[in-house]
Amino acid sequence: MVDEVNSPDGSLFGGDSDNSNDGFLRPVNVASSLFFESAVEIFARVHREIRPRTAIPPIDVVYKRFVDPNSRVRLEGGRITVTITDLLEGAPAPVTEALAHILINKLYRKPVERQHQHRYRMYLNRRDMRRRIDATRQARGRKAHKGSAGETHDLVAIFEELNTQHFGGMMARPELGWSHIRSRTRLGHFDPSHNMIMISRIFDDPRAPRLALEYVMFHEMLHLRYPVDHSGTRRCVHTPEFKAHEKQFPEFKEAKALLRKLW
Repeated sequence: MVDEVNSPDGSLFGGDSDNSNDGFLRPVNVASSLFFESAVEIFARVHREIRPRTAIPPIDVVYKRFVDPNSRVRLEGGRITVTITDLLEGAPAPVTEALAHILINKLYRKPVERQHQHRYRMYLNRRDMRRRIDATRQARGRKAHKGSAGETHDLVAIFEELNTQHFGGMMARPELGWSHIRSRTRLGHFDPSHNMIMISRIFDDPRAPRLALEYVMFHEMLHLRYPVDHSGTRRCVHTPEFKAHEKQFPEFKEAKALLRKLW
């Protein structure tokens, strides 16, 4: 059995579950996190809190060099193994405690109380942590792609055409590349860590409507123009300014309809 917790933009957090029904965050009992505890001791204590009637199995906690700030927990052979991103090595004890609550609860398919998610997200959303995360992604990760010149379309030519039409030619061109996979679900994305726009190879086809390709490229260019807004635990990818500018794309509705057909 393996469970994982991703960076704040990951989907594995799920909904904000809370044992209370009042809709408010209960304050975290920071005093319960003894600052001289090791990570193993913190996870053991949290396990006891979550499953008080169950004997605590042997627990191993290791820090590993991941590209992203992901952490995982595995229960195998009666032993729990926790693998934590090395970005959190040396994190304050309350942050490790919050991560322990998230991972152990997910391991046993229990709801994660919102205050633990809140504390963990707040730490990863700190400006200094975001800078470390971006630097780590850039240093350790690489973007595998097929280059910008496709069999049917050249992404550089499309970018520069849209740049002239919609941004006055003033947008600096990032790295551009076609994906290896002809994905129908991830049509494009902008990776700020590598300053790169990746477009699904499904559009590098004479049968694919050029309007749909241009719209996807325009959408990703807007991510260059309007960076992700971080505020506390809030992460807004498509800001109101982003959405307003997106609607200025000619034949906006027609392009969206074409993409729905692809899905």
